[in-house]
Amino acid sequence: MWAHVWGFLYSSYFRFWLKWVLRLLTGKCELQLLLGGAEAGARRTLSVEHSLESSKNKVLRNAVHVEEAEVEKCVRDVMKEKKIGQKDTRFKTNLQISLLQISGYKKLYLDVENLRKVPYDSENEEHEEQLIELWNLLMPHENLRARISKQWCDIGFQGEDPKTDFRGMGLLGLVNLLYFSKHYTNEARQILSRSNHPKLGADHGICLYFPVPGADHSVLAKGRNARSAQLLGAEGACPH
Repeated sequence: MWAHVWGFLYSSYFRFWLKWVLRLLTGKCELQLLLGGAEAGARRTLSVEHSLESSKNKVLRNAVHVEEAEVEKCVRDVMKEKKIGQKDTRFKTNLQISLLQISGYKKLYLDVENLRKVPYDSENEEHEEQLIELWNLLMPHENLRARISKQWCDIGFQGEDPKTDFRGMGLLGLVNLLYFSKHYTNEARQILSRSNHPKLGADHGICLYFPVPGADHSVLAKGRNARSAQLLGAEGACPH
C-alpha cells in the first residue's frame, strides 16, 4: 500500500519539483538529461518513454503513440515545446532513435497479439503444413502415421489432435514452436530427448522457452510421461 501512496505522491507532486530543481541546477530538461547522459539501449528508451507518458504536456504524451513515419516531425515538435534548439543534433538523433524503438515495440506487440488471436484451423492448409513441419523437425526418423494420432504425445502434446493445445495462444503457439525447432533444431531435439527420459522427464518436467516480445505464454510440451502441456513465454526487449 505504501508503495502505491509513494508512487502517487511522487508522480503528482515530488516529480514536478525534482524536475524543476534539476533544470535550475543544470539548465536542462529531464529529456535532455536522459538522452545526454544515459547509455543508449532499452533502459534509456524505457526512461524516455516514462518521461513522455508522465508529462503534463499533450505533445510530449502523444509522442509515445506516433507511427514510424511521423517520428521525425514529432521530434521537431517536442524540441519546439521544450525550447531546445533544432541545431542540437545529438538530442535530436537520440530522441529519434528512442521514438523509433518505442514505435517499433508497440507495433511488434500488436502484431504478436493479433497472431495470438488467430485460432488454429485444421481446415487451413498452411496451418496443417506448419504442424507437419514441426513433427518432421523434431522426429526426423519417425513417420507420422496419421494426422490424428497418439504419436503427438511423444513431442509433448496432450492428446491425439494437437490443435486442441493451441486454444490459448492460437497460431502464435505453433509459430513459436516451429521457429525454435527450425532455427535451433539440435537444441530442440536435445530438450525433447531429455524430457522423454524415464526419470528426468517424469520427475522434473522439461519445458522449452520461446522469446516472444509481448506474449504471456508460448506453447510448450513436456515429454510423453508429462501430465500436461505447459504454456510459458518471455518478455522481449525493445527493438534496436
